[in-house]
Amino acid sequence: MVPIINSTSFGSITIDDVKYSHDVLIRLNGEVTKRKKKLSKELYGTSHKISLTEAEYVYEEGAERLLIGSGMFDRAHFSDEANAFFKEKGIEVIFAATPKAIRKWNQESGEIIGLFHITC
Repeated sequence: MVPIINSTSFGSITIDDVKYSHDVLIRLNGEVTKRKKKLSKELYGTSHKISLTEAEYVYEEGAERLLIGSGMFDRAHFSDEANAFFKEKGIEVIFAATPKAIRKWNQESGEIIGLFHITC
């Protein structure tokens, strides 16, 4: 069952009535985990550019789509390598500013992964 995202504000996201104060990854099975943004930050010095290593971590066999909440001010984006990785896997990737992305998430169905950046 896909969890419901209740709300977001700068620095937090509430999912199924649980408030998180860090970026989150929602797996195909609905599990909510902390985003491993260090996989990108170590390479680029920022978590706003998603690396191939992080993309490989996010990916799950059987996923049809990946919805990325790209931050309150829509700052997060893929590296060229991460973009190519998901294209090669045939995964539809949807980027939207996090407030818009959570509305979209709550309307989605099917095999979807969510990655939500909760600051910039």
